[in-house]
Amino acid sequence: MPDKFDSIKRSQIMSRVKVKNTAPEIKLRSILHRHGFRFRLNRSDLPGKPDIVLPKYKTVIFVHGCFWHGHYCKRGKRPKTNEEFWNKKIDGNIKRDELNIKRLEELGWRVLVVWECEIKDKDLLGRIENFLSRMPAGSW
Repeated sequence: MPDKFDSIKRSQIMSRVKVKNTAPEIKLRSILHRHGFRFRLNRSDLPGKPDIVLPKYKTVIFVHGCFWHGHYCKRGKRPKTNEEFWNKKIDGNIKRDELNIKRLEELGWRVLVVWECEIKDKDLLGRIENFLSRMPAGSW
């Protein structure tokens, strides 16, 4: 199936894709802040520049877009056009994510990945609180 847009229009559309301050990130930050969590954003001194860093808990949260990071949900469906390009791009993102998570864990950070499709989940805050509560006693 050919692309609906010509290459110039597609380039304009793709150039507007945000890297930071995406709607899912902003929504999650709002939830965390409203419930008393304090955090830092996009720390460049950490592998992968995590979207949210909770220093008190030595935890980072990545908010992954389902399409860009290869989630197995309807939003993560890969395009049928230019398949070789998209498979290489998304598979590369997945490998980079795995490497960044490994590096962070080696540095003693705990890593939580929240997918774009999970942002509206009513129990997302509970999942995060549960993740944070599993810290070893005396760690924070």
